[in-house]
Amino acid sequence: MLYAEKVTKSFGLHDLFADVTFVIGKNERVGVVGPNGTGKSTLLRLLAGLERPDSGRIGHRVGELGYLRQEATFDPGSSLVNELWRAFPEALQVRRDLDRVSDDLDRGEGDVTELVDEQTALFERFEALDGYRVEARIGKVLDGLGFAPADRGKLCRDFSGGWQMRIELAKILAAVPPHALLDEPTNHLDSAARDWLAGYLREYPGAVVVVTHDGAFLDKVVTRILDLDRGVIHSYAGNYTAFVEEKQARLEAHERAVLRQEREIAIQRRFINRFRAKATKAKQVKSRELALERMDRLEKRRKDPEVRFTLLAHGRTEQRVLDIKSVAHAFDGEPALLGVTLTIERGEKVVLVGPNGGGKSTLLRIAAGLVKPTEGEVAW
Repeated sequence: MLYAEKVTKSFGLHDLFADVTFVIGKNERVGVVGPNGTGKSTLLRLLAGLERPDSGRIGHRVGELGYLRQEATFDPGSSLVNELWRAFPEALQVRRDLDRVSDDLDRGEGDVTELVDEQTALFERFEALDGYRVEARIGKVLDGLGFAPADRGKLCRDFSGGWQMRIELAKILAAVPPHALLDEPTNHLDSAARDWLAGYLREYPGAVVVVTHDGAFLDKVVTRILDLDRGVIHSYAGNYTAFVEEKQARLEAHERAVLRQEREIAIQRRFINRFRAKATKAKQVKSRELALERMDRLEKRRKDPEVRFTLLAHGRTEQRVLDIKSVAHAFDGEPALLGVTLTIERGEKVVLVGPNGGGKSTLLRIAAGLVKPTEGEVAW
């Protein structure tokens, strides 16, 4: 179970949370949403115990917690499979002890009877830890996230940035901790990996909390939304689409209530101003003045900030803006691009799509003149 009890958190003069309270059950799948800067990632860090609230209590009870951050924390010199084994520390240590005992027996070192007894105990412990199924669990997750079989022995540092974040995600998914906190898990996934992850999380045997701006992904996964709104958390049952509809309905109902209250206040003030000087109405005027003073005023809700920008060209723009001709590029003999040809004309808006490691960023860097291609040319 994950929980928060009257949590407040500030940075300088900025109040991030005010009296936040919620409970997430052991099998719930919850999405955390809100505009950038409202504290979604901070909330996960508080739940993970990496930061402390200014007041209140927050954390988890019973069992391990897996936390996907927005930066990689792996051992760069470790192979992919060995890095995922680190998600099973006790089973990994038993496996290492078994290798040591096996080596001692092969070399004939030490007391054979003691070594055999130790080996038997280690085999039993390994089985109790479900160690024989770890490789299968690792393989299932790596396949689902799009790693090729040839990647198993590849060093973590040799993967691109997007694939390195997949390694971090894979470690959590393979270990299946009772509590999983996932901060932007879809940022570096292609559509196939996103679909697989959504299916995996739907069946996840524990509590899952996901921070993402991907509403379509949340629709496939979560059964509840926590909306961070101006320092307060509002809970909505259902998926992301249901949340959007209910929030809009709540906002419209609130605005109607504000208008009704404003009309009522105007009526009372007109009565007070009209009859203030009449002695026969003095008691009623005083009563209405007290009622206005005691009234809980409803505030108009401000709309969430929207990002708007316009890109303007200075001077005359040619019809053909960019020509990329037969561009090829390789890193350490490994081809990243092969014979790429692309023309972009004035007014076009272009998006590059494709799997991680497919060369999208490399092509942009070549187009920007930051990288000289192995072959081909770029003309603006």
